[in-house]
Amino acid sequence: MRKLSLNPHTKQRGLLDLRLLISLGAVLFLILMTAYFFYGLQPNVSEEVVDGAAQNIEPTIFKISKGEGLKEISARLSSQSLIKSITVFKLYSLLTGKAQKFQPGIHELRETMSVPQVVNLLTTRGKNEVTVTIPEGTTFKDIDGILRAAGVIEKGALINYSFDELADNYPFLAQVTSLEGFIFPDTYRFEVDSGIDRVVERFLDNFKIKAWSLLQTEKNWYDFLILASFLEREVPDFNDRQVVAGILLKRLRLGIPLQVDATVSYFRCGGELKECSQAVVTRKDLTLSSPYNTYQRLGWTPTPIANPGQSAISAALNSQASPYLYYLSAKETKETIFSRTLEEHNRNRVRYL
Repeated sequence: MRKLSLNPHTKQRGLLDLRLLISLGAVLFLILMTAYFFYGLQPNVSEEVVDGAAQNIEPTIFKISKGEGLKEISARLSSQSLIKSITVFKLYSLLTGKAQKFQPGIHELRETMSVPQVVNLLTTRGKNEVTVTIPEGTTFKDIDGILRAAGVIEKGALINYSFDELADNYPFLAQVTSLEGFIFPDTYRFEVDSGIDRVVERFLDNFKIKAWSLLQTEKNWYDFLILASFLEREVPDFNDRQVVAGILLKRLRLGIPLQVDATVSYFRCGGELKECSQAVVTRKDLTLSSPYNTYQRLGWTPTPIANPGQSAISAALNSQASPYLYYLSAKETKETIFSRTLEEHNRNRVRYL
């Protein structure tokens, strides 16, 4: 039986069809890769427009250290959501000849920047100094994070800092166990990669001028610093702070627990309040065992629970007597509501919380 053979024209047509499919696939692949490349060049976040106006997005402090290469820089940009694609960023940097031209120092980037904008900014000279603002009421551990994010110190450098040898220059540190309360809230200028010794000295010098000058005449000055930290976290208005200071001092004299919610938040969050999901105090939290639980323990906490500013310190030192024994902050308005009796306080809790 004779074997059937394909027509030469049929074979040629099949080869042409295969070549056409391969060509079309290659073109499609090239189109997709090109589209992905240009997609990856776009900002990671589009500027939101509300009522016709672009919303300002806070800059991200991005530090490039000496000797840091393209691989490390692109990985950190991606982890901070400043670029869409590591591969596209690397490719663009290499194609434009800027992969080896990134400059060490501090750079302020935004998620709304495209890859070309990011690359252009990173290849300009970085700043050697950065402005750092410490808000009033910020905790010691949160300040460590603020300084790290600004490129001033390495993570944990402030938290783990030993200040025992500083008591000669700063006598107020002689009997304390923590720097909580001594990092005076203010705006500072620091060099990139500042030494932790210099950073701490800047904070303590400022505390000596702006806080110690108010506290040093008081025999039990550390108690007033602790009280000021309570006021900073609990009460926004200066006059209300004076009244609350009087209430807490009265409770102390009467041997009544201070019952300050902010102290419970402090130990629940491990001293890091900035991004703590457990800052809101529940009834169950009030029974937890801790020297910072002022519902269970009489007297002051072992340390301040934040770093207070001059207003809170002044209110603590100039308390105002009143007939009140209780207070709370209204949930909606944050107004401080005072009560003379527990019965009145419970009614206010139902009304304002």
